[in-house]
This record gives sequence, structure tokens and C-alpha cells, in this order.
Amino acid sequence: MTVKVRRQRPRRRVFWALVAVLLADLLALSDTLAVMSVDLGSESMKVAIVKPGVPMEIVLNKESRRKTPVIVTLKENERFFGDSAASMAIKNPKATLRYFQHLLGKQADNPHVALYQARFPEHELTFDPQRQTVHFQISPQLQFSPEEVLGMVLNYSRSLAEDFAEQPIKDAVITVPVFFNQAERRAVLQAARMAGLKVLQLINDNTATALSYGVFRRKDINTTAQNIMFYDMGSGSTVCTIVTYQMVKTKEAGMQPQLQIRGVGFDRTLGGLEMELRLREHLAGLFNEQRKGQRAKDVRENPRAMAKLLREANRLKTVLSANADHMAQIEGLMDDVDFKAKVTRVEFEELCADLFERVPGPVQQALQSAEMSLDEIEQVILVGGATRVPKVQEVLLKAVGKEELGKNINADEAAAMGAVYQAAALSKAFKVKPFVVRDAVVYPILVEFTREVEEEPGVHSLKHNKRVLFSRMGPYPQRKVITFNRYSHDFNFHINYGDLGFLGPEDLRVFGSQNLTTVKLKGVGDSFKKYPDYESKGIKAHFNLDESGVLSLDRVESVFETLVEDSPEEESTLTKLGNTISSLFGGGTTPDAKENGTDTVQEEEESPAEGSKDEPGEQVDLKEEAEAPVEDGSHPLPPEPKGDAAPEGEKATEKENGDKSEAQKPSEKAEAGPEGIAPAPEGEKKQKPARKQRMVEEIGVELVVLDLPDLPEDKLAQSVQKLQDLTLRDLEKQEREKAANSLEAFIFETQDKLYQPEYQEVSTEEQREEISGKLSAASTWLEDEGVGATTVMLKEKLAELRKLCQGLFFRVEERKKWPERLSALDNLLNHSSMFLKGARLIPEMDQIFTEVEMTTLEKVINETWAWKNATLAEQAKLPATEKPVLLSKDIEAKMMALDREVQYLLNKAKFTKPRPRPKDKNGTRAEPPLNASASDQGEKVILPAGQTEDAEPISEPEKVETEPEQKEQLTGQKRPLKNDEL
Repeated sequence: MTVKVRRQRPRRRVFWALVAVLLADLLALSDTLAVMSVDLGSESMKVAIVKPGVPMEIVLNKESRRKTPVIVTLKENERFFGDSAASMAIKNPKATLRYFQHLLGKQADNPHVALYQARFPEHELTFDPQRQTVHFQISPQLQFSPEEVLGMVLNYSRSLAEDFAEQPIKDAVITVPVFFNQAERRAVLQAARMAGLKVLQLINDNTATALSYGVFRRKDINTTAQNIMFYDMGSGSTVCTIVTYQMVKTKEAGMQPQLQIRGVGFDRTLGGLEMELRLREHLAGLFNEQRKGQRAKDVRENPRAMAKLLREANRLKTVLSANADHMAQIEGLMDDVDFKAKVTRVEFEELCADLFERVPGPVQQALQSAEMSLDEIEQVILVGGATRVPKVQEVLLKAVGKEELGKNINADEAAAMGAVYQAAALSKAFKVKPFVVRDAVVYPILVEFTREVEEEPGVHSLKHNKRVLFSRMGPYPQRKVITFNRYSHDFNFHINYGDLGFLGPEDLRVFGSQNLTTVKLKGVGDSFKKYPDYESKGIKAHFNLDESGVLSLDRVESVFETLVEDSPEEESTLTKLGNTISSLFGGGTTPDAKENGTDTVQEEEESPAEGSKDEPGEQVDLKEEAEAPVEDGSHPLPPEPKGDAAPEGEKATEKENGDKSEAQKPSEKAEAGPEGIAPAPEGEKKQKPARKQRMVEEIGVELVVLDLPDLPEDKLAQSVQKLQDLTLRDLEKQEREKAANSLEAFIFETQDKLYQPEYQEVSTEEQREEISGKLSAASTWLEDEGVGATTVMLKEKLAELRKLCQGLFFRVEERKKWPERLSALDNLLNHSSMFLKGARLIPEMDQIFTEVEMTTLEKVINETWAWKNATLAEQAKLPATEKPVLLSKDIEAKMMALDREVQYLLNKAKFTKPRPRPKDKNGTRAEPPLNASASDQGEKVILPAGQTEDAEPISEPEKVETEPEQKEQLTGQKRPLKNDEL
């Protein structure tokens, strides 16, 4: 028995330790349940959150608006965001940064950098020699990279979400344009790291919009494929997406809706901003024309005037979307000269004629990439603010050939709502209805390598090979494995973009470097020396294109195999016990799983990707990893449905591989060993067949980034610290401003109160003069020295004034509370007295209250009356300027004591059952009371059949000793309760 107890103690300790860890995790999780999404547009952003009790809600900013401008104003000692920064753009355009996302992931020689400089010449861009990128030079002391500016905006969006959710938030899904390449996506992730955000996913904004559309129309999705085109023209770019909605069967949840991105087309510079710039240029020309004879300077040379013109152009574009003409007006545009000019919609359309001609371009690109025709598109839905321009709708409607364009989606908030739904789905704190999302690769990625081949005896040459790793419009997230079979020494290979022929010459220049990474492997030769007797299965490189569309090389391994013959041995008792325990806990090996059970590392299911056909003798295989190895911490991918569009050659190859694997199953099962053999008797030795043993050697990898180097860790840490210091400075400034405003408000409010009758009544002239003098001195100090005062000094000054006025405020507040508190006390005393009087009138037979209880209540009532009368009398003798003796807290305490006694008796009366009437000696009922109703007096007892009123009463059964509870059940009477049982 003692042994059992000792064995159970460790288990109990482990159990309670696990419970403690689980509770700690739950408590930690409950503090950060909310998740957020940021729809990061070129001109504005929308933030949405999900938290318990608040499903998918758009966050309001400090101005109670649902849309926040993506603008940052950076000064030496302060920063402004959103609408505050937009208003500062007129006063300080050089320090106000906007549309900086166009510079993310781009080197200094990129055409978009020159375009940005031409659009906003007031900004000074400096060259970063380390990364070949640009920085914003605000002043000699202030310099920020585009990633740092974006980090500030993301941190500001998180503060808005946290204020709205009233809890800290770290998990977020951020939208990015679908045309962002690897360098641009990595730049956004680095900006999020600077902001301290944990990015659950970078979701393409067109995918987020499609998800929002599907989530709110889940009932309309069925097994029939529905092709919807989304045309999104925002401020900076235009994207056209073809999405297929369909119900598909999933392993986890059965039939579920799915959206699949089938085609994508885009124009990086077609948007509302370009239209506003055309209008700004037109307005600047009109203003210069009006001042032509005055020898005035060109308005284009004045940054403030151009900022005013851009704001007016934005307003004008919006108004002309609903009106045929409008008057542009700007007061004091330059040199205190007002500007006023009439602009018509026809003029606006003439200015942007070449832009409207580019509207059908993304539609044709999307159809080509999806290999569809317009007849297969059921509906075209408009998204984005620039689609509200009538000419855009007119040209688009003609291009798609539909009767009308769909406007049944919130063009501004759809992407934010779809992204926050995805955030809730990815978060562990929420459970949402499954919605399968299959995004598509826009830019294909391939692997290139060179090896030496012997074409003729003694003649060697170098052969360049290309293998498509992730094909265009192929689904992601996805994992791939490429195997190099002809290398036994260290070698290099290159990861580059594939065929980008679908991009125009200008887009290719904007795209940047088409070379991603050079991978240098070290240790290949050493691995072959380490396992000389093993058969090489090649060098396997594992690639991952994650949910954010970012490519990574997880690891590179050198794999070897050999056949091992195990000597006959008898299973020990420990081995048998271990196998038994494993089988009990589900660790037993099923026949299917045991086929590869002898391998050290489980082999992934692999299938060649398209474009990887080799000529005879070529041994380089490209494989898709359907199941991640044990040592890889990432999640396996769901299998692709049969309906995926793929080249015929790829399908045929996969089918051949499938047939081959099926044919190999019997031989594999034959090698599996004891699965098909009856267990040998105990004590008999087992003859184990030869089995495969796999050895995996990790290969060293050196990556040389070719497109855009990421920030080094030390530089990234410096940027993080820089942003944290700026945030801390802003918080300190806000705290100081709050303290200064509180002090100033207290001074003005108190000075005004000193002249109010209710304050003069409870204070003397000397007291008011003293307080007034202190307030005037504090006001003078605030004006003279308050500018340089710290937050602590301001708070101390406020605390000093409050202490001085504490007695005055207390006397006024007490007198305000007296009427209400005394009236409530009188009502309670009167009701308590009436209740006591009624309780004493209850007949003794029906009395449920004891004499002690009623006496106690009477004592409390009398004591309360006496305290009230005595305190009121004492208070009447005191002057109003003295501290009162009648306090509201004392009145509340007396009321609570009296109410407690009354409630005790009321609860007793509520839960006490009436006592039964006693019977006389003849067994008949007692006479009814005088106040009984007629119906009660005329009530008759119905006798059983065959019994008359003259029948003798039934004799009582023999008495049996029972418990009190049983006695109550038998007699129907309850025993009297004692006082301590109430």
C-alpha cells in the first residue's frame, strides 16, 4: 500500500504542474485575445479588430472616422499622424511624408524613386550606400528609411486598435498589393517588426476583398463554380482579379466554401493619385495664367502652395464625380493672393484621357493569366475609391461587355473586413467557420544551377539547368523539395524569378532585380566522407513559400541509405512493456505507417513540378513536399484538389508516379517484416529481415541576397530602438500636455466657483482671498515658467492647489448631498416602523418572527432616529464655514445597518412555510378564523367510495421511530425551526 502511494505522488505533482501551466497559459491568452487587421492603402488605411463580444468591427480613429490618412509629420520634438498630419501638410510640407509605400523594397536607381521625387520635390531623398536604397532627410538630425516610416504608421494603427478594443493587441494581418515582389514583402515584414507587431499573415488586398465578399455571401456558394471579377482602382494602383467560388470537400470539416484566385492583372501607377496630380498641374497653370502680368513667381516653386493645390485637386475630383462642373477656391494660395477657377468634368476627362485608356489593361491581363474569356465571368464588382469616377465606370463597362457593374460591396472597407476574418481564423483565440483560401503566385520562381557533363569521352562541358520551383498562378502556401543527385562536393545554385514576359518594359524596370538569391552549400563532400558505405539519395533543398508569399530556404540535407540486417534477438521485458504502453496511448504503428517505419527520417511524398523534364540521364528531381518532416516545425499543407489547372505534362507525370508508387506497395509491405507474420511464442527468437536505414546530414548554407539585402540585425535593432524612443517621447509629451491642461482647467474653474453663491455661503472672505491669490500665482507661473516645466512639476502644482481647496469643495459637496440622503433615511425609517408594527400584529399561532428579532429591529430604529435628531441639532449650531458633523457617508452607514435588519426579517418571511392547523380530539378541523372567506367555510371533504360520514375513523398504524426529515415527509408537517437554523 505504501508503495502505491509513493508511486502516485509524482503523478499528482505532474498533474497539478500541468494544470498550473495550463491555467497560466489561459490567463496569458485572455489578456491578448483581440486581433487586428490593417488595410494599408496608398492614401489611407482602415483598421479592424475582432475581440470577444466584438465580431469584425472597423476601428474609429481619434476624430471618430473609419478611414485614417497614411500621412506622417516628423518634427524635431513631435510627430503627427492621420488627420493631424494631413493638416500639417500645408504648414510644413517638407516634414510631412505621404505615399512612401511606393519606395518600399526599391533601390535608388528604380524608376519609381525618380517618379516619387518628381511628384513630391519638397522631400529630400538621400542615398543609403549599404542597401542601395533611399532615406528621407527631414533635417540634419532626422533621417528615416521608408521601412521606419511605415513602422511608425503600423504602430499608430495598433494604438488606435488598442484604444478601441481596450486591451493590448500584437497579432495582426496586414494587406499588401498583389504585385508586391519578394523584396517589397520583406520590407513590410521588417516594418512590422519595428512596430512590435506579430504578423500572422501578409494577405494580398485583392484576396482579402474576395474573402470578405465570400464570407458575407456564404449561402450563395454551391458546388457549381462561380467566376467573379473584382476591379480595384485605388489611389496608387489598379488591380483586376478573377476569383472562383465553389463548395469543396475538405478532410477536416467536410463540404466548405472555397475561393481560388484564377487570374490577376495590375497597373502599378494607374489610380486616383495620378488624376489628382493632373488636376493639380492644371490648377497651377490657371493660377500662373491669372498672375501672368504681375511678374510673380511660379506657383510650382512654392511647396506650401502646391500642397494646397493637391488638397483642392482631391476635393475637386470627388465633386466632379457627381457634378458636371465645380468652382475651385483657395484662400491665400500664395503671397496672400486668392485663387478661384471653374473646372468642368469634360476638362477633367480630357486631362486624364490617356489614363482612362489604360483602364481595360488589367482586365485583359487577368483574363490571360486565368485562361478565361469574358463570357465565363458572371459579375464584375467595383472596389476602391477611384472607381467612383464616372469615366472609369463607363470605359470599364464597355471593356467587360456586361449590362451593369456590381456595386454591392463596401468599396472602402471590404479588404479590412476580409483581412480581420483571416486574422480571427489564424488566431488560436477564436473559432470561425472555415473558408478555404487558395491564393496564387504572381511571379514564378525557379532554381538555376550549372554542372559539368561529359558529352564525349574526355570532352567535358558546363551545362546550365533551370527548374521551375513555383509556377505562375500556382497555389500557395506551398512547400517544395528539389533533389540534386549528381553532386558529391560543395556547389552553388541560384534562385531567380522565372519568365516575366507578361510584364511590359516599364514594369520590368520598376520590378527591380530578377535574381533573388545565390545559395552556397558547404559540407557536401564531408557528408560523403562520413558515410562512405551508404548509398547517396541526393542533396535535398527544402523551400517554403509561406502564407505571406515570402520564399525561404528551410534547410538543405544530404541523405544516405543502406540495408541493415538485424541479428536475431529476443525482445526484452522492457521492450515489450514499452510497446504495450505505446499501443495503449495510440503510439502503435499501423500497417500503412510501418512501410517507412524503419527509416530514420520519414520520406516526403514528392511529385515533379512542371517544366522539370530532363533529357535521358539527367538526375535532378523537383519534388513537392506534401508532408513536412518530423524535425520541421512548420505545418503540413492540405493536398491540392483535383480541379487545379496544371499543364498536361505535369498531370501525366504525377499519374505515372502514382501508379508506380501503387505498384511498389506490395514489395514494401513484403519488406516490412513481422507485420504479416503471426507473433512467435514467448521466448522464441525472431528473425528480422533486412531494413533500410536512412541517415540525414545537415548541410551548411550561405545565402547571398541579390534583389535587396535585408536590414542587418544590428541595424534593425537600432531602428526598433529609434521608434520606441519616439513613441516614448510622444507618450511623455501627451502626459505633460494632459497635466498642463488639467492645471489650467482647475485654475479657471476654481476662480469661477469662488463667485458662485453656494461656494460663498460656506467660505469666509479671508478664505476666498487666500485661494484666489494662490490661483493667480499659479496662473502666472504657468504662463511664465510652465513652458519649461516637467510633468512632475505640473502635477505637484495641481496637487498643491487641490489640497488648498479641499475643505471648500468638501463643504459644498456635503450640502448638495444632504437633501437626498436625509429624505432616503426618513423613508427607510418610516417603512421600517410600519413593518415592525405589522409584524407585532401577527397572531401568535402564525407568528414567524421571534421576540428577540423584533426587539432588535426596534432598537436599531430608535437608535437611528436618535442619531439623526442629535446630529441635525448639532449641525444647526455650527456655522456653514466650519467642517460639518452631518456627513453623507455616516447617513449611508446608518441606512445600511437598518436595511440589513429589515432585509433579514423579509427573507425569513419569504422562505418560511405556514404552519398547519391543529386538530381537536374528535379529528375534525378547528373552527375557521373570523376573517376566513365564505368559500373556505363551505369547503367539503370528499369521502372515498363506499364510505359514509358515519364510518369509524381508520385506526392509526403502529408508531415507528423515524428521522426528523422522514417524519416531516410522512406527516406533512415540519418541525419548528430553532433560531440558529434560520
